[in-house]
Amino acid sequence: MTTTVSFPGLGIDSFTLNKVAFTLFGKIEVRWYGIIITLGIVLAFLYACWRGKKNENIIPDDVMDIGLVTVLCGIVGARIYYVLGDSTGVYDSLYDVIAIWNGGIAIYGAIIGGCLGILLMCHIKKISWRKLFDMAAPGVLIAQALGRWGNFFNGEAYGYEIAETTRFYFFNKEHVLSSGEGTFFHALRMGLTPNVASFSEMHYFHPTFLYESLWNVLGFVLIQFFYKHKKFDGQVAVLYFTWYGFGRMFIEGLRTDSLYLGNTTLRISQLIGLLCFVGGLCLFIIPMIVIERKKKLAVANADGGQTDQSEEAPHTEEDTDTEQAEQTEQAEQEENQLTDKESEDGKAD
Repeated sequence: MTTTVSFPGLGIDSFTLNKVAFTLFGKIEVRWYGIIITLGIVLAFLYACWRGKKNENIIPDDVMDIGLVTVLCGIVGARIYYVLGDSTGVYDSLYDVIAIWNGGIAIYGAIIGGCLGILLMCHIKKISWRKLFDMAAPGVLIAQALGRWGNFFNGEAYGYEIAETTRFYFFNKEHVLSSGEGTFFHALRMGLTPNVASFSEMHYFHPTFLYESLWNVLGFVLIQFFYKHKKFDGQVAVLYFTWYGFGRMFIEGLRTDSLYLGNTTLRISQLIGLLCFVGGLCLFIIPMIVIERKKKLAVANADGGQTDQSEEAPHTEEDTDTEQAEQTEQAEQEENQLTDKESEDGKAD
């Protein structure tokens, strides 16, 4: 139940972690992983309530109803995803499949299940699912950033060993990276043993849990600044998928516990990360281009109408002046003719 950890590059000497936070009634173990995951879910929910009230005009009661179903769907999705992708596990019964307490969940499955839960509840409540996605996405980053520290307490989700060099896989191709003294990887290396041991017996690995946690925190900060500038509902969620997919695509290449596609060496999370990044980038950029074109077209139409009016106005004024001059000249001619006639009549008399 214990793991010895150190971060010598950060000046942190070895210390021991216990997976179990406390025990209830002498039998029920409450683990740090569960506590941290629960805290992440609560913070994500509170964030969504705040965003709904501030930006999307969605009341907390509706967010609570949607959130309860979404969390349940997320847990189910996380387990199903893991079981389907775990080619090394043995699942002989339904009990083995649902035994989540024995470990085995995947964040992409949680995201897929959560999205389905939001779609279902938004359909029932007649609420815009795009707005809900925007409200939820930054909170999910909070939950993910915290959740990786649950992996830390479990002594899991770490990467390849760090020495003078280290391995990195980008899809099916292996790369050798420098990780000696003076490099980023060397500074953040994590010493790890599965049980209490001296510092000299440790091996050093990539703290991929830390990489992803920091990546998620940075993404949350950036999305916070972007939120009020979004151009359409759903854009914040698209930015989340783009950001997380890009980071996970690379971080996954450093991990030793990846799920693989069938009997291949293709890492599932790396593939999904690529799809999220490319798809999200397209869904982020293309609508922006369409919106800008519509704006330019509207401005062009407005300018065209003003130009037509400005061109017609002088023409109409000139015509009016000419008409008035002609009428005045005609009146003077008629008056002269009348005067001449009266003069002739006077002579005749």
